[in-house]
Amino acid sequence: MKCLKADNILPKDLLAAVQKYVQGGLLYIPKPKESRKKWGENSGYRSYVEERNNTMRMKFLTSNITNSIDNLADEYNLAVETVKKIVYSK
Repeated sequence: MKCLKADNILPKDLLAAVQKYVQGGLLYIPKPKESRKKWGENSGYRSYVEERNNTMRMKFLTSNITNSIDNLADEYNLAVETVKKIVYSK
């Protein structure tokens, strides 16, 4: 996040209005909610996790092994309870 000088950016009347509340301090102005990205969208990790979970569900559904949840937990280095949440979700 880049620090910007308000008197270089804001109009004088708006700067005067803001100075009524904050003088000489730092003020964070968040992005509008509609322009925010969800967790993992920038890095691509969100799509990786979705693809991994879909693959795990397909392996679970096509598996004939009785302890396939344990095998999936070992294969993906996840806890058994985490694998259960993934394969039993929609």
